[in-house]
Amino acid sequence: MTTPTPPRLRIAVLGAGAVGCYVGGRLAERCDVTLVARPVVLDAIAAEGLTLGRSGKPTTTVAPDLLTLASDPAAAADADVVLVTTKSHDTEGIARAAAPHLTGATVTVSLQNGVRNVERLRGILPGPVLGAVVGYNVVRTGPATYLQATSGELVVEASQVGMPFVRAAAACGLAVEQRTDIVGVQHAKLLMNLNNAVNALSGRPLKEELADRGYRRVLAQCQEEALAVFAAAGVSPARISPLPPATMVKVLRSSDSIFTTLARTALKVHPEARSSMADDLAAGRRTEIDELQGVIVELGDELDVPTPANYRIAALVRAAEEDGPEDFTAWSSAQLLEALAL
Repeated sequence: MTTPTPPRLRIAVLGAGAVGCYVGGRLAERCDVTLVARPVVLDAIAAEGLTLGRSGKPTTTVAPDLLTLASDPAAAADADVVLVTTKSHDTEGIARAAAPHLTGATVTVSLQNGVRNVERLRGILPGPVLGAVVGYNVVRTGPATYLQATSGELVVEASQVGMPFVRAAAACGLAVEQRTDIVGVQHAKLLMNLNNAVNALSGRPLKEELADRGYRRVLAQCQEEALAVFAAAGVSPARISPLPPATMVKVLRSSDSIFTTLARTALKVHPEARSSMADDLAAGRRTEIDELQGVIVELGDELDVPTPANYRIAALVRAAEEDGPEDFTAWSSAQLLEALAL
């Protein structure tokens, strides 16, 4: 007697950008995937397919007819799982647009930066919402080409309702781990994401920026302030890299030769990779600075913990947003160090 083939999991990706297109495209191997995105993203995929790649692996192209492409969140209506990949400031808007079309059985997974999006989604969506972290950078190298630029994995909040998604992701070759300490993981990722702003202000690729001790000193100062804020708030960031967060601060401040030796993985990035915030500034889009350095400053004010470096970096990014890409001037590491009085 043959065992019936289980139905394909239906997955909708809301706000598909670099991460959403990459993860959604990988899942299309075994799942029915709907990408909800801006027309400029969808038009490129419709014209030439969705090309995906990662280090050491040949690229593959997902044919357009293997995907459902939509600009209206209502297209998520039949999904078993919804992946939210919007920028943080779009979370509530996309959730309110999608909520009338979802049911209490729809499982939502937040693949977003920051530490506040899960609670926002839980306050709006009818079904369970799981926290998650994307542990790698995705770079867009062509109109419809997305490459995993660094090593890492998906980390998903441990829950029985999330198992169908976890199994599907693993079956599609996506490295995925379930964790019970997802809040700690999210705070650890926030520490790492404080580099998004430093990279954006530097105007350099990630690999080049991280190789400069001056930029690393700026990042280390932001992380040290964040760790003080977390301690005052009673939050312990999880260990998601070979080195504990406090040790990483010391490594960032070390000489270039020592850093290169101790952080080889951090430097194994695609030569074109930049932070998503750098892409946003270059495109004249609003950044996520309020959910990164901005969160540290806000919580520091509440707990009376000084955060001058994070405050200054946030102010510089907001000024760059107002100036627009035409008037943006990259900051050298020496200029940032002077601006932060380091």
